[in-house]
Amino acid sequence: MNCIFCGIVSGEVKSQIVYENDDVLAFKDLNPQAPTHLLIIPKKHISRLAESQDGDAEILGKVLLAARDLAKKFDIKDFRLVTNNGKGAGQTVDHLHFHFMAGRRFLWPAG
Repeated sequence: MNCIFCGIVSGEVKSQIVYENDDVLAFKDLNPQAPTHLLIIPKKHISRLAESQDGDAEILGKVLLAARDLAKKFDIKDFRLVTNNGKGAGQTVDHLHFHFMAGRRFLWPAG
């Protein structure tokens, strides 16, 4: 498998990690779209949300709790959490990831 996010999890690819526990990793986005733009990933390789399994429910919940913890860590009250599912939705890395963005006003509907 040639997944850049799996490389970050293994330590083979350098990244600015800001949060880590046994199941989840968060790091700074290389192309930030907001003053705070982090990527939150499960350490387990899941290509996209639509390919997750029922047995992934716990780790998916831990990703959301990581977003909560990041908001607390950086004293952020308002943030946007986004995931893209497939190339047509804008997913560029085939490893489930959530964009945690804050520090500017976001428009609705999104993109």
